[in-house]
Amino acid sequence: MRTVIVGAGPTGLFTAIALARRGRDVVVVDRDPGPPPHGMWRRKGVMQFHHAHTFRGPVVEALDAEMPDVLKELTTAGAVVASLPDGRPAALLCRRSTFDRVLRAKAIAEPGVVLITGHVDEVISDRHRAVGVKVHGRWLAADLVIDAAGRASRFTAGIRRPAEGGDCGAVYVTRQYRLRHDATPGPVNSPIGLSLSLAGYWAIAFLHDDRTFSITLTHGGTDKRLRLLRYDEVFDAAVRAIPQLAGWIEPTRARPITPVLPGGRLYNSYRGQADDTGLPALPGLISVGDAVCTTTPLAGRGVTLALRQAREMVRILDTERDIETATMQFDSWCAEQIRPWFDDHRYADAARMRRWAGEDVDVSLRLPSDLIVAAAQADPALRSVVEPYARMDALPASLDAAEPRARALFARGWRPSVAAGPTIDELSAAVSTRPEAA
Repeated sequence: MRTVIVGAGPTGLFTAIALARRGRDVVVVDRDPGPPPHGMWRRKGVMQFHHAHTFRGPVVEALDAEMPDVLKELTTAGAVVASLPDGRPAALLCRRSTFDRVLRAKAIAEPGVVLITGHVDEVISDRHRAVGVKVHGRWLAADLVIDAAGRASRFTAGIRRPAEGGDCGAVYVTRQYRLRHDATPGPVNSPIGLSLSLAGYWAIAFLHDDRTFSITLTHGGTDKRLRLLRYDEVFDAAVRAIPQLAGWIEPTRARPITPVLPGGRLYNSYRGQADDTGLPALPGLISVGDAVCTTTPLAGRGVTLALRQAREMVRILDTERDIETATMQFDSWCAEQIRPWFDDHRYADAARMRRWAGEDVDVSLRLPSDLIVAAAQADPALRSVVEPYARMDALPASLDAAEPRARALFARGWRPSVAAGPTIDELSAAVSTRPEAA
């Protein structure tokens, strides 16, 4: 059986390798020709490619279970598996470019996988069944077409229903740095590096592979003055104004290896497999990864949710030979195991944007998940409920047991601590007075 996968990001490549190792012939089509021999790999249409990524512990577990050789190659390339106190992986510290480069090389070397560079124009159907795709006007036949092209893919337009969700309101800017020889990172407070919640925005230092790290500033995007953060000197000045981050980019410790990278609007979206009748929109076509669910990167769940989908889809295809039945089994599983994270993000992100705009926590409403997690800092009794959710071992509904107690804590006036540094208004005022603003 020939399977055509559209998209050579983490989801498409992971799926290709997993299916090939189960005996399928797989063709992966992507418009990007792959990394150049030298210089930066510029992935057209993948805005977030050089931004910081959080590869959570479940990503490590998925690789270890399905393709441990890929995980070994990643660590050989300089990625680091950060562990929790119980020994389980907390995260893979790695740049997205390194992750994709290693995964792509393994896919190319995998027997049964062929990578083609090209643009998929449309899905070819016969008698209301997908039978291939058109690539630059030529028909590429397939018994199964898998859409792993992401949220913004266009080749399934007119086939699938529109996605639910929309822009969450946040924007971000990132810059990558490399530690100098024998230099150590700045202070950390989490397995991924340093996460700081300030008055109206976030600032995070993400540890990556090969002595690299990223600094990311995320805010609501309503103050146009903050667009000036896209200038290198303005960005670095803003980082130096945050005491716990300032030391990270001292010239004696690190040097920048990219310009500032602005991030576009961030989306939460969900799109099932079925049409209005409850049947597959087009039998023989299955969507996976961001083509099903996109969550804003504010909690770093994107690749985790994508690989979970890929593993379940591969498992179903391995046991169910009828593609239409397999599609609906996968759709039902996604509704139960993936959609709750989309719903959780929509609620939590909307509440966060209101707080970043200056509103206080509304204790008359159900607390969003991030505040329930934060409440465990002040009430250790909540930790046993919060920790499985935070590790993504338990679905968001697992927090229901902790929500009343956490909300009572907020009702008494408790609020999460705010890191030292300028408020969002002070930051906006400071960047607007920089010479680069003239």
